[in-house]
Amino acid sequence: MEQKLRVGVIASTHGIHGEVKVFPTTDDARRFGKVKEVFMDTGKEELILEIENVKYFKQFAILKFKGIDNINDVEKYKGKELYVPREKAQKLGHNEYFIGDLLGLKVTEDSGRALGTVKDVLQTGANDVYIIEMEDKRELLIPAIKQCILKVDVEAGEMEVHLLEGLL
Repeated sequence: MEQKLRVGVIASTHGIHGEVKVFPTTDDARRFGKVKEVFMDTGKEELILEIENVKYFKQFAILKFKGIDNINDVEKYKGKELYVPREKAQKLGHNEYFIGDLLGLKVTEDSGRALGTVKDVLQTGANDVYIIEMEDKRELLIPAIKQCILKVDVEAGEMEVHLLEGLL
C-alpha cells in the first residue's frame, strides 16, 4: 500500500506571484481547501509545500504556496505531482478504495479461475470500471458494482469477482 497518495499535478503557472494551476487527481478539487500542506517529489528531493491560499477555476485548483512569491520560483515545478500522506487523506467509506491501492490486485472469478491483475480504473461517472489485464494480455472491463465485485482484500492483494453474462 502506498504511504502517500497523489492529489494533483501542477499544470502551469497562474499569474506572476507564484501561484500554480493544479489539475486534481482526486474526485473533488475542493479538498485542497482542507489540506494544509502537500509533498512534491522534484526528482532530486521531496519538498513539503505549505498551502497559503486556494482558489478554483473550472476543473483546476489555483494554489499559492507559502514562501514562493514569484513566477520564476515556481515555473520549474510544471508537470510535478503533488501528494498527501495517507493519514491525511480523506477518510473512505465502506467498500471505497484508493485507486492506487487497487492497481496490481490479482483478480479471480468466483469459480476460482484466475483472470489477471487490475491494470487501471476508468471513472465513468455512474460507476467505476476496472480494467483487468488477463494472462494473454487482453483487457477485461468489469463494472465496479456489487453484483460483480464480490470481495476486495487490499492487504492480501486480491479481488474476487463475478462475471455477468457477456463480460468475458
